[in-house]
Amino acid sequence: MSLEFKNLGYYDRVNKIIDSLKLKENPTDNQIIKNRFLYEVIQYENKRDSTKKYYNGLRFIMTIGSILLPAILSIGQMDPAKLPRNFESITYWTSWSLSLTITACNGFLQLFSLDKNFIAYSLVTEQLKTEGWQYFQLSGKYSNAQSHEQAFKQFCKSIEGIKRKQVEQEYNGKGEDKKNKFNFDEELQNTLPTQYQTDAQKQGKSAKLGSDPLKGVSTALAAASGISGMKDALQSATSELDESLTVKMDKVTSKVTGEITDASLEEGNPKGSE
Repeated sequence: MSLEFKNLGYYDRVNKIIDSLKLKENPTDNQIIKNRFLYEVIQYENKRDSTKKYYNGLRFIMTIGSILLPAILSIGQMDPAKLPRNFESITYWTSWSLSLTITACNGFLQLFSLDKNFIAYSLVTEQLKTEGWQYFQLSGKYSNAQSHEQAFKQFCKSIEGIKRKQVEQEYNGKGEDKKNKFNFDEELQNTLPTQYQTDAQKQGKSAKLGSDPLKGVSTALAAASGISGMKDALQSATSELDESLTVKMDKVTSKVTGEITDASLEEGNPKGSE
């Protein structure tokens, strides 16, 4: 393998492959792959490399400063007679500068989320590359496709899905939240047994709760009354079970006592009394 081939970038490796794909007579699809897939890979590679420089640089400064700071402070514990003149002021300003530098680097690292962005850009870049190579080789999820033309729409959908997930992760919490919020009153009505529901709850079970805030309060009170009814029913059933067990135990005890008495009387009679 030549050195020139090793130094080729991803664009040079893939560009010729995209040109050789036989998609349609119209070369628009080949241009779509270049302008969407290949462009996104190059963009995320540049973002990853740029973020990596700042991320590794700030971490390197923080690591070196964290090592030097306690070492400088420990030197000040030596005998002052053995230390150079004005050593205290030098160590003071040096330790202050190192502390400020470490704090500033950590602040910039957290402010721009360099660690999270570096990991996110790296993952997206590798996912896009993996998706591209699977499509070019018709392997993985594209193994059932007979040609690149047949798998073209599925490939475009996968690329857009990866891009959408990355954008949602990068701007998490900044967009409009379209997820359905949990409705406690509605879920409580659906899970409450039918025998413990009021007539109003049975009629409005299929309807959504309105904007009246007192409706939720009434639902909660009805649920509480239903729970108390369940508690009373369990207590009554428990008491009936205890009573039945007591009666049965009394019968068994009296029967066993009678049998023991009869046996003792028979053993007490002499043989010659007949």
